[in-house]
Formats: sequence, structure tokens, C-alpha cells
Amino acid sequence: MQMASELILYVLLIVTAVLALQVRNLLAAVAATSAFSFTAALLFVLMGAVDVGFTEAVVGAGIVGVFFVTALFKTTRKSND
Repeated sequence: MQMASELILYVLLIVTAVLALQVRNLLAAVAATSAFSFTAALLFVLMGAVDVGFTEAVVGAGIVGVFFVTALFKTTRKSND
């Protein structure tokens, strides 16, 4: 059962990474990178590194995501493409 869970999370990790690279909307890219970090945190917890998983969830998915969204809303767009 644990092997199947890990496989699902690995596939989800690859999908979120590709999605973050391919999407044109920057806010969607931030959401995809936060999902990537949270999936990585779930993998760490599943492998037994609970402290590393918790840190990844708080820093990678939480604080960095908030910083990216704040930076997006504080900047302006110069082109209309």
C-alpha cells in the first residue's frame, strides 16, 4: 500500500512540476509550485522524515507561496501580451 501511495505522489510531483513550467498565468504557476512543495512534503512524511516534511510544508508551500503572491500583486505589467 505504501508503494502505491509513493507512486501516486511521484506522478503528482511530476505533473505539478510540468504544470508550473507550462502555464502562462503567473498566479497559476505560483499555485502549482506550492502544490509541488506540498506534494514533496507528503512524500517526506510517507518516507518517515516527519520533521523535514513539516518544514517543507511550512516553508515551501506556505511562506514562499505567500511571498510569491505578494510579489506578483506588488509588481505591474509593462506589456499587454
